[in-house]
Amino acid sequence: MRHAKASTPEITAPNTAALARYHAAFDWTMVFLSVWLLGGAYVDGWAHNHGKVDDTFFTPWHALFYSGYLVVACYLVGQSIRRIIRGAPWRQALPPGYGWSLAGAVIFWFGGVGDLIWHTLFGIEEDVDALFSPTHLTLAVAVWLIVGGPFRAAWHRAHDATASAVTQLPMLLSAAFMLSTITFIIQIAHPLSNHWIGGDMPSFHPWLYQEMGVMTFLWDAALLTSFILFLIRRGHLLPGAFTMLLTINAIGMGFLLTGQPFPVEHLYARIAAGIIADLLYVWLRPSTQRLRALRGFAFAVPVLTTATYVLAVDLTEGLWWSIHLWAGVMVLTGVVGLLCSYLLVPPLGSLDANQFSTDKPGTLRK
Repeated sequence: MRHAKASTPEITAPNTAALARYHAAFDWTMVFLSVWLLGGAYVDGWAHNHGKVDDTFFTPWHALFYSGYLVVACYLVGQSIRRIIRGAPWRQALPPGYGWSLAGAVIFWFGGVGDLIWHTLFGIEEDVDALFSPTHLTLAVAVWLIVGGPFRAAWHRAHDATASAVTQLPMLLSAAFMLSTITFIIQIAHPLSNHWIGGDMPSFHPWLYQEMGVMTFLWDAALLTSFILFLIRRGHLLPGAFTMLLTINAIGMGFLLTGQPFPVEHLYARIAAGIIADLLYVWLRPSTQRLRALRGFAFAVPVLTTATYVLAVDLTEGLWWSIHLWAGVMVLTGVVGLLCSYLLVPPLGSLDANQFSTDKPGTLRK
């Protein structure tokens, strides 16, 4: 018995280290393959937005997108088979969190076949039609599941406040990919892929541009704040996490802007907003245990994100919106962010906020 006790650390420590290295390698591989897959989707979106598609399914844009899927699907299936052959149960053939990525690969296959049939029967979609065809929505769900693997994997693991960049960066990049998958589909309601407030007042129905612009800012605030708060719910974040999240998403959405050059000033605005958010995160230290800081952070970030965008447009091409409108929109985005914080941590009385534990994300303290 003494010999068994003495040898246990020598056996488990190398195994634990090897498992950690395997998980890290798996995470980073999925990150690189996700860049290929999601990048192909954005290139295909750019082609649709700029009239580069024709009446055939077999295009260079589809080739890039579907080859990204083929590689990531082969990797997931191949890793599953390899682990099963070595004796792992089929439910544990992939690291925790990646089962849904494999499910996404299966869903994508059916969506891809359906997309080919859909194009054959009904033609090639353009503009808004391309976003909301049933087969494209199926592909979007599949991509979201695939690229979210590293994020879900990090969520399954025990929280480590001293996590290094090697272990936390895949989670943050995966979150950026998940956000960008959603904004790709709802690009008609995103300020970086539309042009509602700058330049001269439209001669036809300017109120329509105002209404659409207000809705895009509010929707952007809700989506972005939700992702940021969800990352905070996970626990301690590396410096620059929010700058990276906003920058990656801004690059993709600016790429989709129709009929204009890439909006560099919009990218700079998002980078500035991300830097300010990171500084506020260090200063306020928002968490589920510091509710006032969390509420204030949730209100401030969307206000600052909207303000930097408005300032960038004003400095480059001028605003045709009145101060009443754009100032009011900034306040409303903050209110939306604040309301999102109440979804993360309900107010005291309905459910004690102190029950939430950051030690095991997604669980309640008993």
